[in-house]
Amino acid sequence: MTTSSVATPTVPFNAESRLYIDGKLRDSLTGMTADNINPATEEVLGVATDAGAEDMQAAIGAARRAFDSTDWSTNHEFRQHCLMQLHEALQAEKEDIRAELVAEVGAPLSSTYIAQLEWPIVDAVRWPARYISEFPWERALPDGVLLGAPYHRKVVKEAVGVVGAITPWNFPFEIISNKVAQILATGNTMVLKPAIETPWSGLRWGRIVAEKTDIPAGVFNVVPTSDNDVAQLLATDPRVDMVSFTGSTAVGKLIQRLSAETMKRTLLELGGKSAYMVLDDADMEAVLPGCMGALIHSGQGCGLTTRMLVPRQVYDQAVEVATATFAAVPVGDPTDPATFCGPLVSAKQRDRVLNYIEIGKQQGGRVTVGGGRPDGLDCGYFVAPTVFADVDPSHRLFQEEIFGPVITITPYDGGDDGLVELANNSTYGLSGAVMGSPDRAMAVAGRIRTGTLNLNGAMFYGADAPFGGYKMSGLGRQNGHEGFEQHLETKTIGYTSA
Repeated sequence: MTTSSVATPTVPFNAESRLYIDGKLRDSLTGMTADNINPATEEVLGVATDAGAEDMQAAIGAARRAFDSTDWSTNHEFRQHCLMQLHEALQAEKEDIRAELVAEVGAPLSSTYIAQLEWPIVDAVRWPARYISEFPWERALPDGVLLGAPYHRKVVKEAVGVVGAITPWNFPFEIISNKVAQILATGNTMVLKPAIETPWSGLRWGRIVAEKTDIPAGVFNVVPTSDNDVAQLLATDPRVDMVSFTGSTAVGKLIQRLSAETMKRTLLELGGKSAYMVLDDADMEAVLPGCMGALIHSGQGCGLTTRMLVPRQVYDQAVEVATATFAAVPVGDPTDPATFCGPLVSAKQRDRVLNYIEIGKQQGGRVTVGGGRPDGLDCGYFVAPTVFADVDPSHRLFQEEIFGPVITITPYDGGDDGLVELANNSTYGLSGAVMGSPDRAMAVAGRIRTGTLNLNGAMFYGADAPFGGYKMSGLGRQNGHEGFEQHLETKTIGYTSA
């Protein structure tokens, strides 16, 4: 492992600190603000408005009025026009967004050229905008003759209504993009509650919508808050019809309970403990170093493959390769293009990961590299890339989401059947990767209880690809046709021509 010292960022990016409610950029009625901390330096970057209950109530009311009193939900052409404006405005601010992600998220610059920014900015908004013209909003059913009189029938798709979108801090632009675009493309109005740890990445959307699009007042609102009671209004207020949440399984369960009273629809994209599955016919020299993918954004990704499962006959080789790979990963300054592993988002998250490392040691896991804070990085929320060998399926590190730069390595017996059993030994089912001969890899993929899979380096990712999980990894799908329908109600109508 090599480390690079962290310099204070010098790239300006014109941050937005105000709320966006009912077509207006403004401060919170409480006057409160929250410090925005640079996780690489622990310095205060600036502040963001911290919303109170009155602000959230105003945002929900604005979204409700916009849905009930405008033609936003039915005017397909206008929605498409507005979303393409939004797409173009995001392209114009791409470099500002990149610098903002590095500064407030601690995302390594290299990660902004993949899922943090470049991948979603291409089609996260554009694809749903175009799909408005392609989606089957109506379909005819065969004519009926019950009661002796002939009549026609059709099925109509309509917007759900007001959607509360709650987004996390790890990939803020990517996740906000994929929520906002599909919610608005399907004719809903919305309130976005971005994470208070990375507020500027959400608040920027309000300014762009206000200044660069024709989206009507109230259709889109942005309200970050540090008060969980304020955020929970999105799950309890009867004026909100749906909650779309990405985050931890524990919070997802809470949202499910809170939403039940008003029968809100929920889209929950939750935690994961995905497996990097190596078949015994894989090219070990080529695939074993691929475990490095678990270190993208310092392991702060729900779909990252943090359980490495290998045939017992190559276990020692896998441990050796993983140890050497993690030891060689550049750690440190996220503004340095050579850095692959940056800081965790906060002191709280760093301490959580360090606590899991101690739990892993206590339960019998063997640290082969890492296991603490990196040498030479005395400030910033860094944890060294860490490999745990000798991890049993009963260990907490095997079963629980750590959300940090830590992988476990576990051997399996019994061929592909043993691999499948071990991979499915999890309460989660979000993603995974299978490495081996194509036919066997596809056969194994068909038996893994998970919502997405990458085989032999191929990628499922895209705005047209539904994303979500089985089991404790959530409910519903975001993106693609299935994600589009997630935000729509279904109405069946019988009618006569006369």
